[in-house]
Amino acid sequence: MLSPKSAETVRATLPAVSASLSEITTLFYEKLFAAHPELLRHLFNRGNQANGSQRQALAGAVAAFAGHLTEHPDSRPDTMLTRIAHKHASLGVRADQYPIVREHLFAAIAEVLGEAVTDEVVRAWDEVYWLMAHALIAIEKRLSAEAGVAEGGVWRPYRVAARVQETAEVATFLLRPADGAPVPPARPGQYVSVQVQLPDGARQIRQYSLSGQPDDGLQISVKRVAAAGRPGAPSDDPAGEVSSYLHAHVHGGETLHVSAPFGDVVLDDGDGPLLLASAGIGCTPMVGMLAHLAATGSRRRIIAAHADRSPATHPFRTDLRRLTDKLTDATTELWYEEAVGNGEEGAGAETGGSADPVTVRTGRMDLTQIVVPAGTTAYLCGPVPFMKAARAQLLASGVPASNIHYEVFGPDLGL
Repeated sequence: MLSPKSAETVRATLPAVSASLSEITTLFYEKLFAAHPELLRHLFNRGNQANGSQRQALAGAVAAFAGHLTEHPDSRPDTMLTRIAHKHASLGVRADQYPIVREHLFAAIAEVLGEAVTDEVVRAWDEVYWLMAHALIAIEKRLSAEAGVAEGGVWRPYRVAARVQETAEVATFLLRPADGAPVPPARPGQYVSVQVQLPDGARQIRQYSLSGQPDDGLQISVKRVAAAGRPGAPSDDPAGEVSSYLHAHVHGGETLHVSAPFGDVVLDDGDGPLLLASAGIGCTPMVGMLAHLAATGSRRRIIAAHADRSPATHPFRTDLRRLTDKLTDATTELWYEEAVGNGEEGAGAETGGSADPVTVRTGRMDLTQIVVPAGTTAYLCGPVPFMKAARAQLLASGVPASNIHYEVFGPDLGL
Protein backbone atom coordinates (compact mmCIF):
# COMPACT_ATOMS: atom_id res chain seq x y z
CA MET A 1 0.00 0.00 0.00
CA LEU A 2 1.39 3.45 0.90
CA SER A 3 5.20 3.46 1.06
CA PRO A 4 6.74 4.18 4.49
CA LYS A 5 8.32 7.48 3.39
CA SER A 6 5.09 8.73 1.80
CA ALA A 7 3.10 7.60 4.83
CA GLU A 8 5.34 9.72 7.05
CA THR A 9 4.88 12.76 4.79
CA VAL A 10 1.10 12.31 4.48
CA ARG A 11 0.78 11.86 8.24
CA ALA A 12 2.68 15.10 8.82
CA THR A 13 0.74 17.14 6.23
CA LEU A 14 -2.73 15.62 6.67
CA PRO A 15 -3.82 18.17 9.32
CA ALA A 16 -2.93 21.10 7.03
CA VAL A 17 -4.51 19.50 3.98
CA SER A 18 -7.66 18.53 5.91
CA ALA A 19 -8.02 22.05 7.30
CA SER A 20 -7.92 23.48 3.78
CA LEU A 21 -9.92 20.79 1.95
CA SER A 22 -13.04 22.91 1.60
CA GLU A 23 -11.03 25.68 -0.08
CA ILE A 24 -9.07 23.14 -2.14
CA THR A 25 -12.14 21.32 -3.45
CA THR A 26 -13.93 24.57 -4.27
CA LEU A 27 -10.96 25.74 -6.32
CA PHE A 28 -10.56 22.27 -7.86
CA TYR A 29 -14.08 22.26 -9.27
CA GLU A 30 -13.66 25.81 -10.57
CA LYS A 31 -10.51 24.77 -12.44
CA LEU A 32 -12.00 21.47 -13.63
CA PHE A 33 -15.16 23.04 -15.07
CA ALA A 34 -13.27 25.96 -16.61
CA ALA A 35 -11.12 23.48 -18.54
CA HIS A 36 -13.89 20.94 -19.15
CA PRO A 37 -17.31 22.64 -19.06
CA GLU A 38 -18.86 19.55 -20.62
CA LEU A 39 -18.30 17.67 -17.37
CA LEU A 40 -20.59 20.04 -15.47
CA ARG A 41 -23.23 19.92 -18.21
CA HIS A 42 -23.21 16.19 -18.91
CA LEU A 43 -21.74 14.33 -15.92
CA PHE A 44 -21.73 16.20 -12.62
CA ASN A 45 -24.95 17.04 -10.80
CA ARG A 46 -25.39 20.81 -11.14
CA GLY A 47 -27.65 20.89 -8.09
CA ASN A 48 -25.02 19.29 -5.86
CA GLN A 49 -22.42 21.68 -7.22
CA ALA A 50 -24.63 24.66 -6.45
CA ASN A 51 -25.37 23.63 -2.86
CA GLY A 52 -21.79 22.54 -2.11
CA SER A 53 -22.60 18.96 -1.08
CA GLN A 54 -20.39 17.42 -3.77
CA ARG A 55 -17.41 19.46 -2.58
CA GLN A 56 -18.03 18.30 0.99
CA ALA A 57 -18.26 14.66 -0.11
CA LEU A 58 -15.02 14.84 -2.11
CA ALA A 59 -13.16 16.48 0.77
CA GLY A 60 -14.45 13.88 3.19
CA ALA A 61 -13.51 10.97 0.92
CA VAL A 62 -9.96 12.22 0.33
CA ALA A 63 -9.37 12.86 4.03
CA ALA A 64 -10.87 9.51 5.06
CA PHE A 65 -8.82 7.58 2.52
CA ALA A 66 -5.55 9.31 3.43
CA GLY A 67 -6.25 8.88 7.14
CA HIS A 68 -6.97 5.19 6.68
CA LEU A 69 -3.72 4.66 4.78
CA THR A 70 -1.65 6.25 7.55
CA GLU A 71 -3.46 4.42 10.36
CA HIS A 72 -3.89 1.05 8.63
CA PRO A 73 -1.11 0.84 6.03
CA ASP A 74 -1.79 -2.79 5.11
CA SER A 75 -5.47 -2.36 4.22
CA ARG A 76 -7.80 0.03 2.44
CA PRO A 77 -11.33 1.32 3.24
CA ASP A 78 -13.16 -0.95 0.82
CA THR A 79 -16.64 -0.10 2.13
CA MET A 80 -16.17 3.57 1.25
CA LEU A 81 -14.49 2.76 -2.07
CA THR A 82 -17.22 0.32 -3.09
CA ARG A 83 -19.96 2.86 -2.43
CA ILE A 84 -18.17 5.47 -4.55
CA ALA A 85 -17.45 2.92 -7.29
CA HIS A 86 -21.11 1.90 -7.57
CA LYS A 87 -22.05 5.55 -8.10
CA HIS A 88 -19.26 6.04 -10.66
CA ALA A 89 -20.22 2.88 -12.56
CA SER A 90 -23.83 4.03 -12.78
CA LEU A 91 -22.68 7.39 -14.17
CA GLY A 92 -20.31 5.92 -16.74
CA VAL A 93 -17.17 7.43 -15.21
CA ARG A 94 -14.16 6.38 -17.32
CA ALA A 95 -10.60 5.48 -16.35
CA ASP A 96 -9.21 8.20 -18.64
CA GLN A 97 -11.00 10.87 -16.58
CA TYR A 98 -8.93 10.19 -13.46
CA PRO A 99 -5.77 11.91 -14.81
CA ILE A 100 -7.91 14.98 -15.58
CA VAL A 101 -9.15 15.07 -11.99
CA ARG A 102 -5.62 14.60 -10.69
CA GLU A 103 -4.30 17.52 -12.77
CA HIS A 104 -6.81 20.06 -11.44
CA LEU A 105 -6.91 18.72 -7.88
CA PHE A 106 -3.15 19.04 -7.48
CA ALA A 107 -3.18 22.48 -9.10
CA ALA A 108 -5.72 23.54 -6.48
CA ILE A 109 -3.65 22.03 -3.65
CA ALA A 110 -0.54 23.88 -4.83
CA GLU A 111 -2.39 27.18 -5.12
CA VAL A 112 -4.06 26.95 -1.70
CA LEU A 113 -1.10 25.62 0.31
CA GLY A 114 1.62 27.50 -1.57
CA GLU A 115 5.23 26.90 -0.55
CA ALA A 116 4.23 24.10 1.81
CA VAL A 117 3.68 21.90 -1.26
CA THR A 118 7.23 20.69 -1.81
CA ASP A 119 8.24 18.02 -4.31
CA GLU A 120 8.26 15.51 -1.47
CA VAL A 121 4.69 16.45 -0.50
CA VAL A 122 3.54 16.20 -4.11
CA ARG A 123 5.06 12.74 -4.48
CA ALA A 124 3.45 11.50 -1.25
CA TRP A 125 -0.02 12.81 -2.06
CA ASP A 126 0.31 11.65 -5.66
CA GLU A 127 0.81 8.16 -4.27
CA VAL A 128 -2.34 8.55 -2.17
CA TYR A 129 -4.32 9.78 -5.16
CA TRP A 130 -3.32 6.95 -7.47
CA LEU A 131 -3.84 4.29 -4.81
CA MET A 132 -7.40 5.56 -4.47
CA ALA A 133 -7.90 6.07 -8.21
CA HIS A 134 -6.59 2.66 -9.25
CA ALA A 135 -8.67 0.96 -6.57
CA LEU A 136 -11.80 2.74 -7.83
CA ILE A 137 -11.00 1.98 -11.47
CA ALA A 138 -10.59 -1.73 -10.67
CA ILE A 139 -13.83 -1.92 -8.67
CA GLU A 140 -15.76 0.06 -11.30
CA LYS A 141 -14.46 -2.23 -14.05
CA ARG A 142 -15.57 -5.30 -12.10
CA LEU A 143 -19.00 -3.85 -11.31
CA SER A 144 -19.59 -2.89 -14.93
CA ALA A 145 -18.53 -6.33 -16.14
CA GLU A 146 -20.87 -8.00 -13.63
CA ALA A 147 -23.71 -5.79 -14.90
CA GLY A 148 -22.90 -6.63 -18.53
CA VAL A 149 -21.95 -3.02 -19.29
CA ALA A 150 -19.20 -2.47 -21.86
CA GLU A 151 -16.82 0.47 -21.34
CA GLY A 152 -18.53 3.61 -22.56
CA GLY A 153 -21.84 1.80 -22.93
CA VAL A 154 -23.56 2.58 -19.65
CA TRP A 155 -26.66 4.12 -21.25
CA ARG A 156 -29.50 2.03 -22.65
CA PRO A 157 -32.78 3.38 -24.06
CA TYR A 158 -35.95 2.56 -22.11
CA ARG A 159 -39.52 3.37 -23.10
CA VAL A 160 -41.78 4.85 -20.43
CA ALA A 161 -44.57 2.27 -20.42
CA ALA A 162 -46.66 3.84 -17.66
CA ARG A 163 -46.78 6.60 -15.09
CA VAL A 164 -48.60 6.49 -11.76
CA GLN A 165 -49.10 9.57 -9.58
CA GLU A 166 -48.45 8.31 -6.05
CA THR A 167 -48.91 11.68 -4.31
CA ALA A 168 -48.95 15.31 -5.42
CA GLU A 169 -45.14 15.28 -5.28
CA VAL A 170 -44.21 11.69 -6.22
CA ALA A 171 -44.67 9.88 -9.54
CA THR A 172 -43.77 6.30 -10.42
CA PHE A 173 -42.44 5.44 -13.89
CA LEU A 174 -42.47 1.94 -15.37
CA LEU A 175 -39.59 1.58 -17.83
CA ARG A 176 -39.21 -1.16 -20.44
CA PRO A 177 -36.15 -1.75 -22.66
CA ALA A 178 -36.71 -0.04 -26.00
CA ASP A 179 -34.67 -2.73 -27.76
CA GLY A 180 -36.86 -5.55 -26.42
CA ALA A 181 -33.87 -7.29 -24.81
CA PRO A 182 -34.13 -8.73 -21.29
CA VAL A 183 -34.12 -6.45 -18.26
CA PRO A 184 -30.79 -6.50 -16.40
CA PRO A 185 -30.77 -8.26 -13.02
CA ALA A 186 -31.20 -6.10 -9.93
CA ARG A 187 -30.94 -6.64 -6.20
CA PRO A 188 -33.49 -5.14 -3.78
CA GLY A 189 -32.22 -1.74 -2.64
CA GLN A 190 -30.30 -0.83 -5.80
CA TYR A 191 -30.76 2.24 -8.00
CA VAL A 192 -30.37 3.26 -11.62
CA SER A 193 -29.05 6.45 -13.16
CA VAL A 194 -31.39 8.33 -15.49
CA GLN A 195 -30.07 10.79 -18.06
CA VAL A 196 -32.33 13.47 -19.55
CA GLN A 197 -31.61 16.28 -21.97
CA LEU A 198 -32.84 19.54 -20.48
CA PRO A 199 -34.06 22.59 -22.45
CA ASP A 200 -30.59 24.20 -22.29
CA GLY A 201 -29.05 21.13 -23.95
CA ALA A 202 -27.36 19.77 -20.82
CA ARG A 203 -27.65 16.02 -20.31
CA GLN A 204 -28.06 15.84 -16.56
CA ILE A 205 -28.02 12.58 -14.59
CA ARG A 206 -29.78 11.56 -11.38
CA GLN A 207 -30.00 8.30 -9.46
CA TYR A 208 -33.36 6.81 -8.48
CA SER A 209 -33.95 3.74 -6.33
CA LEU A 210 -35.87 0.82 -7.79
CA SER A 211 -39.25 0.93 -6.07
CA GLY A 212 -40.67 -2.34 -7.38
CA GLN A 213 -40.00 -5.53 -9.29
CA PRO A 214 -42.04 -5.61 -12.51
CA ASP A 215 -41.35 -8.75 -14.54
CA ASP A 216 -40.40 -7.02 -17.78
CA GLY A 217 -39.10 -3.64 -16.76
CA LEU A 218 -37.63 -1.33 -14.16
CA GLN A 219 -39.67 0.82 -11.79
CA ILE A 220 -38.51 4.12 -10.32
CA SER A 221 -40.35 6.70 -8.25
CA VAL A 222 -39.39 10.36 -8.39
CA LYS A 223 -40.18 13.17 -5.98
CA ARG A 224 -40.42 16.62 -7.52
CA VAL A 225 -37.76 18.76 -5.86
CA ALA A 226 -38.32 22.50 -5.99
CA ALA A 227 -35.33 24.82 -5.61
CA ALA A 228 -37.57 27.38 -3.97
CA GLY A 229 -38.09 24.89 -1.16
CA ARG A 230 -34.46 25.21 -0.06
CA PRO A 231 -33.70 28.09 2.33
CA GLY A 232 -31.61 30.73 0.60
CA ALA A 233 -31.83 29.08 -2.83
CA PRO A 234 -31.16 31.56 -5.66
CA SER A 235 -33.66 31.96 -8.48
CA ASP A 236 -31.41 30.06 -10.89
CA ASP A 237 -30.68 27.21 -8.46
CA PRO A 238 -30.52 24.00 -10.55
CA ALA A 239 -31.76 21.82 -7.68
CA GLY A 240 -34.64 19.66 -8.85
CA GLU A 241 -34.17 20.37 -12.55
CA VAL A 242 -34.31 16.68 -13.52
CA SER A 243 -37.18 15.69 -11.23
CA SER A 244 -39.16 18.74 -12.35
CA TYR A 245 -38.52 17.83 -15.99
CA LEU A 246 -39.69 14.26 -15.47
CA HIS A 247 -42.85 15.40 -13.69
CA ALA A 248 -43.69 18.03 -16.29
CA HIS A 249 -42.75 16.29 -19.53
CA VAL A 250 -42.73 12.50 -19.08
CA HIS A 251 -46.20 10.93 -19.10
CA GLY A 252 -45.78 7.73 -21.14
CA GLY A 253 -44.30 6.74 -24.47
CA GLU A 254 -41.13 8.80 -24.12
CA THR A 255 -37.62 7.33 -24.23
CA LEU A 256 -35.19 7.77 -21.35
CA HIS A 257 -31.56 6.72 -21.16
CA VAL A 258 -31.04 4.52 -18.12
CA SER A 259 -28.07 2.68 -16.60
CA ALA A 260 -27.99 -0.87 -15.32
CA PRO A 261 -28.86 -1.23 -11.62
CA PHE A 262 -26.05 -0.48 -9.17
CA GLY A 263 -25.74 0.17 -5.44
CA ASP A 264 -24.06 -1.49 -2.48
CA VAL A 265 -26.87 -1.15 0.08
CA VAL A 266 -28.87 -4.27 -0.75
CA LEU A 267 -31.11 -6.64 1.15
CA ASP A 268 -29.15 -9.44 2.82
CA ASP A 269 -29.98 -13.07 2.09
CA GLY A 270 -30.21 -14.20 5.71
CA ASP A 271 -33.22 -15.23 7.76
CA GLY A 272 -32.81 -12.89 10.75
CA PRO A 273 -35.15 -10.03 11.72
CA LEU A 274 -35.29 -6.93 9.52
CA LEU A 275 -36.07 -3.28 10.20
CA LEU A 276 -36.74 -1.07 7.19
CA ALA A 277 -36.87 2.55 8.39
CA SER A 278 -37.53 5.44 6.02
CA ALA A 279 -38.77 9.00 5.83
CA GLY A 280 -40.32 10.81 2.88
CA ILE A 281 -39.10 9.61 -0.52
CA GLY A 282 -36.62 7.38 1.32
CA CYS A 283 -39.39 4.77 1.25
CA THR A 284 -38.57 3.84 -2.38
CA PRO A 285 -35.77 1.30 -1.75
CA MET A 286 -37.70 -0.05 1.25
CA VAL A 287 -40.81 -0.71 -0.83
CA GLY A 288 -38.57 -2.45 -3.36
CA MET A 289 -37.16 -4.65 -0.58
CA LEU A 290 -40.63 -5.40 0.77
CA ALA A 291 -41.86 -6.34 -2.71
CA HIS A 292 -39.01 -8.83 -3.01
CA LEU A 293 -39.68 -10.28 0.44
CA ALA A 294 -43.38 -10.68 -0.32
CA ALA A 295 -42.72 -12.20 -3.74
CA THR A 296 -40.36 -14.79 -2.26
CA GLY A 297 -42.68 -15.66 0.62
CA SER A 298 -40.22 -14.59 3.30
CA ARG A 299 -40.96 -15.77 6.84
CA ARG A 300 -38.55 -13.33 8.48
CA ARG A 301 -39.67 -11.00 11.26
CA ILE A 302 -40.00 -7.66 9.48
CA ILE A 303 -40.71 -4.20 10.85
CA ALA A 304 -41.47 -1.54 8.22
CA ALA A 305 -41.16 1.90 9.84
CA HIS A 306 -41.92 5.11 7.97
CA ALA A 307 -42.17 8.82 8.82
CA ASP A 308 -43.92 11.47 6.74
CA ARG A 309 -45.75 14.75 7.02
CA SER A 310 -49.20 13.18 6.66
CA PRO A 311 -50.97 10.21 5.05
CA ALA A 312 -51.57 12.37 1.96
CA THR A 313 -47.84 12.92 1.43
CA HIS A 314 -46.88 9.30 2.17
CA PRO A 315 -45.93 7.52 -1.10
CA PHE A 316 -46.88 3.82 -1.35
CA ARG A 317 -49.05 3.99 1.76
CA THR A 318 -51.51 1.40 0.43
CA ASP A 319 -48.69 -0.68 -1.10
CA LEU A 320 -46.99 -0.80 2.28
CA ARG A 321 -50.13 -2.22 3.88
CA ARG A 322 -50.68 -4.66 0.99
CA LEU A 323 -47.11 -5.99 1.10
CA THR A 324 -46.96 -6.40 4.88
CA ASP A 325 -50.32 -8.20 4.76
CA LYS A 326 -48.73 -10.74 2.40
CA LEU A 327 -45.92 -11.49 4.82
CA THR A 328 -46.37 -13.92 7.68
CA ASP A 329 -44.55 -11.90 10.36
CA ALA A 330 -44.51 -8.24 9.32
CA THR A 331 -45.79 -5.12 11.03
CA THR A 332 -45.86 -1.46 10.03
CA GLU A 333 -44.97 1.46 12.29
CA LEU A 334 -45.96 4.91 11.01
CA TRP A 335 -45.21 8.39 12.30
CA TYR A 336 -46.98 11.43 10.82
CA GLU A 337 -46.04 14.97 11.81
CA GLU A 338 -49.67 16.01 11.31
CA ALA A 339 -52.25 14.29 13.47
CA VAL A 340 -54.27 11.59 11.69
CA GLY A 341 -57.97 12.42 11.62
CA ASN A 342 -60.76 10.06 12.58
CA GLY A 343 -61.61 7.67 9.80
CA GLU A 344 -58.15 7.74 8.22
CA GLU A 345 -56.35 4.42 7.91
CA GLY A 346 -54.61 3.48 11.13
CA ALA A 347 -56.14 6.28 13.21
CA GLY A 348 -55.99 5.26 16.84
CA ALA A 349 -54.24 1.96 16.15
CA GLU A 350 -51.60 1.76 18.84
CA THR A 351 -51.27 -1.92 19.59
CA GLY A 352 -49.53 -3.16 16.47
CA GLY A 353 -50.97 -6.60 17.23
CA SER A 354 -52.02 -9.28 14.80
CA ALA A 355 -55.55 -7.86 14.48
CA ASP A 356 -54.17 -4.68 12.94
CA PRO A 357 -50.44 -4.81 12.13
CA VAL A 358 -50.32 -1.06 11.44
CA THR A 359 -49.50 1.33 14.27
CA VAL A 360 -49.79 5.09 13.68
CA ARG A 361 -48.27 7.73 15.90
CA THR A 362 -48.09 11.51 15.73
CA GLY A 363 -44.75 13.28 15.67
CA ARG A 364 -41.26 12.38 14.49
CA MET A 365 -40.10 8.79 14.29
CA ASP A 366 -38.73 7.41 17.53
CA LEU A 367 -37.52 3.83 17.18
CA THR A 368 -37.09 3.51 20.93
CA GLN A 369 -40.91 3.30 21.08
CA ILE A 370 -40.91 -0.11 19.41
CA VAL A 371 -39.38 -3.46 20.33
CA VAL A 372 -36.47 -4.24 18.01
CA PRO A 373 -35.74 -7.98 18.09
CA ALA A 374 -32.24 -9.17 18.92
CA GLY A 375 -30.17 -9.84 15.82
CA THR A 376 -32.03 -7.29 13.70
CA THR A 377 -30.44 -5.96 10.52
CA ALA A 378 -31.60 -2.40 9.89
CA TYR A 379 -31.78 -0.41 6.67
CA LEU A 380 -32.24 3.37 6.77
CA CYS A 381 -33.12 5.81 3.99
CA GLY A 382 -34.29 9.42 4.12
CA PRO A 383 -32.92 12.88 4.92
CA VAL A 384 -29.55 12.77 6.67
CA PRO A 385 -30.83 14.30 9.96
CA PHE A 386 -33.52 11.60 10.06
CA MET A 387 -30.98 8.82 9.50
CA LYS A 388 -28.62 10.22 12.13
CA ALA A 389 -31.45 10.24 14.67
CA ALA A 390 -32.67 6.75 13.69
CA ARG A 391 -29.16 5.33 13.88
CA ALA A 392 -28.62 6.81 17.34
CA GLN A 393 -31.94 5.35 18.52
CA LEU A 394 -31.03 1.90 17.20
CA LEU A 395 -27.62 2.02 18.82
CA ALA A 396 -29.28 2.99 22.09
CA SER A 397 -31.61 0.00 21.66
CA GLY A 398 -28.65 -2.35 21.40
CA VAL A 399 -28.45 -2.82 17.62
CA PRO A 400 -24.74 -3.19 16.68
CA ALA A 401 -23.37 -0.52 14.36
CA SER A 402 -22.34 -3.25 11.91
CA ASN A 403 -26.02 -4.21 11.52
CA ILE A 404 -27.14 -0.71 10.51
CA HIS A 405 -26.99 0.15 6.80
CA TYR A 406 -28.04 3.38 5.13
CA GLU A 407 -28.63 4.78 1.65
CA VAL A 408 -28.09 8.47 0.91
CA PHE A 409 -29.88 10.30 -1.89
CA GLY A 410 -27.02 12.55 -3.01
CA PRO A 411 -23.35 12.80 -2.03
CA ASP A 412 -22.55 10.70 1.02
CA LEU A 413 -21.50 13.04 3.82
CA GLY A 414 -21.57 10.25 6.39
CA LEU A 415 -23.66 9.72 9.50
